[in-house]
Amino acid sequence: MVPSMTDLFGGAAPYYAKYRAGHGDPAIEHLAMTFGDDSTVLDLGCGPGTVAIPLARRVRDVLAVDPDAAMLAEGRRLAARAGNIRWVSGDSTRLRELPAFDHVVMGRSFHWMDRRAVLRELDELLPAHGVVALVGPSRAGEELPWEPAMRRVRDEFGVNTFTATNSYQATGEHHDDVLAVSPFSELDATLYEYRQVYDVEAVIGLQLSYSYTAPAKLGERVGAFTEAARRALLAHNPRGTWEQVTVTEVLIARRPRG
Repeated sequence: MVPSMTDLFGGAAPYYAKYRAGHGDPAIEHLAMTFGDDSTVLDLGCGPGTVAIPLARRVRDVLAVDPDAAMLAEGRRLAARAGNIRWVSGDSTRLRELPAFDHVVMGRSFHWMDRRAVLRELDELLPAHGVVALVGPSRAGEELPWEPAMRRVRDEFGVNTFTATNSYQATGEHHDDVLAVSPFSELDATLYEYRQVYDVEAVIGLQLSYSYTAPAKLGERVGAFTEAARRALLAHNPRGTWEQVTVTEVLIARRPRG
């Protein structure tokens, strides 16, 4: 049975919050300057607040929406002092049920959606000045340095990804190509680069944050997967540390002017 979006990341929330890289201060600053400090921003597919929490310091309020209750709970825990974030259970198929918003941002979530349908609906819901912003790994991102080892482990455990109609996984069509033929076809992309060092535990934690290797997906095999990953990673690199240069793209999509 194809998993629903509500159980896609089962058990992944604490790993997602701890091990997924943030987008960096310059990217968040770019978003804040684009939206304006008096705006209400929808963070659609917010996860544990990777964008919502730092952005909330720079805008009036954030509507943080995700279908996964554990992700929302983790976000609430991490943002306990942020009074201007509303954590809401929902997804891209229930946009009309949400309170009004001025702009929308999606970080590592748009690729799961029926992107064309979401953009058509956002065209009806966003005000005239509203923008759609995507933030995440750049289109030209290089393979992660530990990926050859982890790919063999995933093959061994037979794990793969969930695909949704018109999602990136289903079509292979990049976001900017989809946006270019949408109502939000005026695009402005900016790249930001920063470096991080990962050890073995961080790389394994990152695997457990992914939908296809989330604890719920692995089930009783999670311990075996973790040990197999540790062995493969140390065989690949006995030092057990990797430096990763992350390139984050902030893509701002507007309706054409004029």
